[in-house]
Amino acid sequence: MMQYDAIIIGAGQAAAPLSTTLAKAGWKTALIEKKHVGGTCVNEGCTPTKTMVASARVAYLARRAADYGVHTGEVTVDMAKVRQRKRAIVESFRKGGQRRIEKTDGVDLLFGEAHFTDPKSVQVRLNDGETCGLAAETIFINTGTRAIFPPVPGLDSVPTLDSTSIMELDIVPAHLLVLGGGYIGLEFGQMFRRFGAQVTIVQRGDQLLTREDSDVAAEVAGILREDGVQVLLESEALYVEEGGDGGIRMTVRTPDGERALAGSHLLVAAGRAPNTDRLNLAAAGVETDQRGFIQANERLETTAPGVYALGDVKGGPAFTHISYDDFRIVRTNLLEGGGATVNGRLVPYTVFIDPQLGRVGLSETEARERGHQIRVAKLPMAHVARALEMDEARGVMKAVVDAETDQILGCAVLGIEGGEVMSVLQTAMMGRIPYTRIRDGVFAHPTLAESLNNLFMAMDA
Repeated sequence: MMQYDAIIIGAGQAAAPLSTTLAKAGWKTALIEKKHVGGTCVNEGCTPTKTMVASARVAYLARRAADYGVHTGEVTVDMAKVRQRKRAIVESFRKGGQRRIEKTDGVDLLFGEAHFTDPKSVQVRLNDGETCGLAAETIFINTGTRAIFPPVPGLDSVPTLDSTSIMELDIVPAHLLVLGGGYIGLEFGQMFRRFGAQVTIVQRGDQLLTREDSDVAAEVAGILREDGVQVLLESEALYVEEGGDGGIRMTVRTPDGERALAGSHLLVAAGRAPNTDRLNLAAAGVETDQRGFIQANERLETTAPGVYALGDVKGGPAFTHISYDDFRIVRTNLLEGGGATVNGRLVPYTVFIDPQLGRVGLSETEARERGHQIRVAKLPMAHVARALEMDEARGVMKAVVDAETDQILGCAVLGIEGGEVMSVLQTAMMGRIPYTRIRDGVFAHPTLAESLNNLFMAMDA
C-alpha cells in the first residue's frame, strides 16, 4: 500500500491542474488515468470537434465564395485529411498536458483503472496488468461521463456512431441520421452537412436545445434547415434495422404519422452517463443519484469525508470551464483556507454551430419561472452592421434584464462569433454593470460588440 497525501482518479480538466498545484504545495499526489490525460475535452470533446467545425466552416465559405465576388472551382472534402488535422492537434494538446504533469515533482502519474477498497484506499489495475494499492486522506474523483444509447428496439443490432467514433470517419456519409437534438447532435449534424452529407436530425422534444427559450431554439432550427439539414421535431424513434446496401433504416413516429428514414450512418447523441459504475463507490460511502452521478455539496464534498467530486461526474453543467472552476474551488478551500462554493457562479457556454450560440445566465423562461420582473431586449443579427458587412447576418441577440435593478440576468447571442459577444455581457454581469452602461457605452466601430448599444436601445425605444 503506497501512501499519498492526495489521490486523483481521472485526469480530466480539473485533475491535471489540481495534481500539479497540490504537488507544488507539498502534497504527495497520485493521479490515475485509464486512457488519456486531458479527459473528454482534449481527447473526444472540445478540441477535436472544434477543429473539425473549423474545417467544415471553410468548406461552407468556399461554396459561398461567389456571394463575395470570389470564384473558385468545385469544392471537395478530404475526410482523411480533416481527420489527420484533428488527430495532430489532439495529440499536441494531450502530450503537452501530460508533459507538464510528468515534469512536476511530487506527482505520480499512473495509467490504469481504480476502484475504492475503503473510504481512504483504492486499488489500481495498471494498464500493464499489474495491480497496486494506494491510500490517502484526501481523494478526488474526476472520471467524467460517456455516451449512452436510448432503449430503442434494434439499436444494438446495427452499426452506430457516437460523438467519439464519428470523428474517425474517413469518408463523408451519404446520409447521416442523428438521434438527438442537443448541442452534440447539432454540431455534428451541421458539420457533416457542410462536408457534403445529407443529414436528418430526429428530436423527441418539441424544440431543439431544450434548455433554450423556444424563440431562440426556433431560430436555430431555421438556420439548420436553411443549410439543408432536415429537422424532425416531436419525433420518436420506434425501431432501427438494417436497410438495403448495408445502410440503416429508422422508423420514427412524427406528428404527421410514422415515417421510414433510410441512412448510411447513424449518430446516437441522446445523452451521457457518469463513469462511476466501476469505482465501487459503496466501499467509500460515496452516494450517487439514480443515474449514477455523484452527490456533492456546494463545496464539492461527497457524502464520504475527504472525498470530492469534480467535473461532469457529479452532474450539472457538463462543460470544461466548469470542471476547471471546480479545481479553483478546492484549491481555494484546501490550500488557501478560503470558503469558495459553486453557489451563484455564472455558467456560460457556446454551442458551436455556425453561427454560434453563446449563452450565460437566465433565459427568459427561467427568469419568469423564478418570479423576476423582467424586460427583454431582442435584436436580429440582420440589424447588425458588422454582420451585414461580413454577409453573416443570420441569428438573433436576446438579453433579459431585471426591471427593478437594471441588472442583466442573462443573454443568448445566436450570431457570428456569438460566444465572444456573449462574453462581453457576461463580464458586465460579473461586474454588476447595469444594462444602461452598455447601452450608452462607446465601442469601436464597426465591431460586433458595438451592436450591444442597439440591442438595449431597441428595448428602450
